Amino acid sequence: MSGALALTVTTPLRIVLEERAIASLRAEDATGDFGILPGHADFLTVIEAGVLRWRGAAGPWRYCALRGGIFAVTGGAEVRVACREAIVSDDLASLRSRVAAARAEALDASRRARSEGTRLHARAIRQLMRELASGGDTLGLDGDG
Repeated sequence: MSGALALTVTTPLRIVLEERAIASLRAEDATGDFGILPGHADFLTVIEAGVLRWRGAAGPWRYCALRGGIFAVTGGAEVRVACREAIVSDDLASLRSRVAAARAEALDASRRARSEGTRLHARAIRQLMRELASGGDTLGLDGDG
């Protein structure tokens, strides 16, 4: 093993992590768990969802939860992950709680969006019903300017 790895994790909106001097890292794709060391052959795979973990020569493991990404190793020294979502943490327990909180927040936002869509749909139906009941063209749909 020679040198060190550089790791970059990005989402469509931001660079989540840029770290140098990584001694090793582990991740998981559809075929299973794999490890990367400096000098690794070029490699490309798809990560559905999972936890990436890495450490420096003497440091503790660090973690990043990933959802829907591409994992690439180039030149035996550059590791890049482009994913939909990423959450970084220094310990697994903290990461677990942060992922659970992010899931709950996403579910709540989805429920609010559905509720707002239903409200707008009901409002449009009520407006159309008023239009039909009045027999007029209060919406300007008739085309006679």
